Amino acid sequence: MPPSKQPKVLLFDIGGVCVVSPFQAILDYELSLDIPPGWVNHCISRSAPHGFWHRLERGEIPMDSAWFSGFTSDLHNSSLWHSFYTTATQKDPSLPKTIPPLPTLDGELLFWEMMRQSRSPDPWMYPALKALKSSGKYILAALSNTVIFPPNHPYSNTSSPGDPRNFFDVFISSAHVGLRKPDPKIYELALKELDKFAREKRGWKDGVKAEEVLFLDDIGENLKAGKKSGFQTIKVNLGRAFEAVDQLEEITGLKLAGDHPRIPVKPMVRKKVAKL
Repeated sequence: MPPSKQPKVLLFDIGGVCVVSPFQAILDYELSLDIPPGWVNHCISRSAPHGFWHRLERGEIPMDSAWFSGFTSDLHNSSLWHSFYTTATQKDPSLPKTIPPLPTLDGELLFWEMMRQSRSPDPWMYPALKALKSSGKYILAALSNTVIFPPNHPYSNTSSPGDPRNFFDVFISSAHVGLRKPDPKIYELALKELDKFAREKRGWKDGVKAEEVLFLDDIGENLKAGKKSGFQTIKVNLGRAFEAVDQLEEITGLKLAGDHPRIPVKPMVRKKVAKL
């Protein structure tokens, strides 16, 4: 259903929305070790709120050797592995019924492959962002769970003209504000910053209200929290961002789609791949 109120702000997640999702990198790594798909995301999710991944995204600890060691340790949680594998066998009867030992994972290798893959702009959303920026019709903002790369690392450089971060008037980065989605407080902070920008930079005396924000994300839990905060929402489905662009065109009345073929990109489930 299209939003009921014309938005003043378009608020974007980054990973899986503005840039390609790291899901394929995770899937490839799992399958290379004969791990049922879903283990990494399950492990990260169930390690909340004090897992090493969450602490990095809140900017509580630096991205250093101690963090990589801690993240790798989180990926070897035996109790989570037992519960995950038991559920996996119910979904896939071909899996051995006896729970196997958890293979050795390298969190650092996995992390950098995820980051490498998610450097590429989404082929459907990127042209839409350029068109929206050119229109000047909306405040463009980002609300993203992020990490802080070491200062000398190439990924810390945001000066590249193609970097999606350059499109946004307001950028709320979890690692810089100490909060991460779906914590309600980060949505409150985002609204406060958007209202401030609207009043001070755009001269909008009425500022921005929650219902005037349209939030795009690829994770249902984050969208539910956005709705509870009063935002309108659009789900960006994996490999089908063109559907979200269609909804944005309907809402904005602008031509946003580029020339990339409208063919869904499904994760490639390869039975065996070379190890990363």
